[in-house]
Amino acid sequence: MAQQHKRQPEASEAEALRGHVALKGFFNICREWDCSQEEMMQMLGGISRSTLAKYQKLPYIKLSRDTLERISYILGIYKSLRVMYPTAERANRRIRLVTSEVPFSGTSPLDFMARGSMKHLMQARRYFDAKRGWA
Repeated sequence: MAQQHKRQPEASEAEALRGHVALKGFFNICREWDCSQEEMMQMLGGISRSTLAKYQKLPYIKLSRDTLERISYILGIYKSLRVMYPTAERANRRIRLVTSEVPFSGTSPLDFMARGSMKHLMQARRYFDAKRGWA
């Protein structure tokens, strides 16, 4: 009997699947955090409403490295919050809690991240990783 090989997905198919999964995770988190369209657009790098609407349909699409990195930071922040707090409700409330701590300095972590800069996402991720003891 001839041995059958599983077909490996082509690179473009794998990248499209990666984009789909990343967007699905991003929008699930944004739903839990009760993000506005503007907050989502900014966290994804200042994308347009039409691009956001396209992404919300969860297409199988190759995302830019920048977009994947942004989503990766948000996934990491979400994970840190879920590790730090005993309930999803408390973890999700924390993202909107105004704090004087650096780097947020009088804003909520979500407002800070929604400024649109990759640097803001990176600093928020670093903050929450350090808070949970995973620096």
